Amino acid sequence: MSATADASAAAPAATLAAGARLPSIDRLRGLVIVIMALDHVRDFFDGDALRFDPTDLDRTYPALFLTRFITHFCAPTFTFLAGVSAFLHGLALADPRALSRLLWTRGLWLILIDAVLISPVWTVGSGAIELGTLWAIGCGMIALAAFVFLPTGVTLATGVVILASHNLLDGVHARELGDLAPLWTVLHEKGPLPFGLRGEVYYPILPWIGVIFVGYGLGPVFLWPPERRARALTALGLAALALFALLRASNVYGDAKLWTHYPDAARTALSFVNVTKYPPSLLYALVTLGIGLLLLPALERLGGAAARVLATFGRVPFFAYVLHLYAILIAAFVVETIKGVDLKGLDFRSGAVPENYGVGLAGVYLAWIAIMAAIYPACVWFAGVKRRRRDWWLGYL
Repeated sequence: MSATADASAAAPAATLAAGARLPSIDRLRGLVIVIMALDHVRDFFDGDALRFDPTDLDRTYPALFLTRFITHFCAPTFTFLAGVSAFLHGLALADPRALSRLLWTRGLWLILIDAVLISPVWTVGSGAIELGTLWAIGCGMIALAAFVFLPTGVTLATGVVILASHNLLDGVHARELGDLAPLWTVLHEKGPLPFGLRGEVYYPILPWIGVIFVGYGLGPVFLWPPERRARALTALGLAALALFALLRASNVYGDAKLWTHYPDAARTALSFVNVTKYPPSLLYALVTLGIGLLLLPALERLGGAAARVLATFGRVPFFAYVLHLYAILIAAFVVETIKGVDLKGLDFRSGAVPENYGVGLAGVYLAWIAIMAAIYPACVWFAGVKRRRRDWWLGYL
């Protein structure tokens, strides 16, 4: 490598070590927050989505299916960026032990928050625990804490192997494993919490560990000069989507849910992209991460108000995540109470909702815009706090 190339590669590393942020990462993380909010508003505001699975092609309709599908890319992208950010933060710390300690303590913190602060939103205060996005990222961070002492290539290879091979385990079910059933529910199959606890594991952790490992392993790419980085991320994104199309067309491997031909082309097309999220299949990871990788270079070039708004949400993802969920829950209860809906016995997860519950899909989009506009000033304020202060505890928020 020439001296010029060495300098161009070293400059980004030095800048990041000094605490600078890559705008594309903040903007993509902000976009994830915004689109994730659409998914969660749909969860609480749309009666149809509460009564049946929006991806059930025998009951859904294209607009509802696609509203659900576009939000699929949020959790994998969020988890992938957690891995990238861990790598970049490690440059600033310049001490693998310090990074490892940060990762496992922050991982435990996220698991705790998911159990005690996020679960009550989904279970409407019933006392049950639902382990979802923050649980998965937290477990991924704890696993990553052991790998930061190894070369990034080892972590990347491990993540790729996990994502590529875990669907070989689709035929193994917790009910067949006796005393090991709780472990399998945590690792690979959505199901009830272990140890007799009330609730459910929505995000089995094995494939999510693979996603965060891939993000960490690709961290060095984000030190490359912008043009080279953009070319690499675009190539990786296109390769992921091409591999998705090839594997999906073969209908042989990569997802437990096979696609089928329907009498109409629209439902056939929806079936083709109707991939499995619980746990995230290889095909799910390929199509969602492929989109996320392609968005990174595009968001690098984004400017104006859109860039500022997305970056604001992206600088305070934890704060925005918690805030938007409670804002959605409160707003849904206020709207339905004004409508005169009887909310006694409401159970979002079982589909036990009153006949007149919900505002329709158009109402979902209006509520989504209103709620994100309402929480934006608070996110601006907290982003300012994080920019001005360097208290250690802010790293956990």
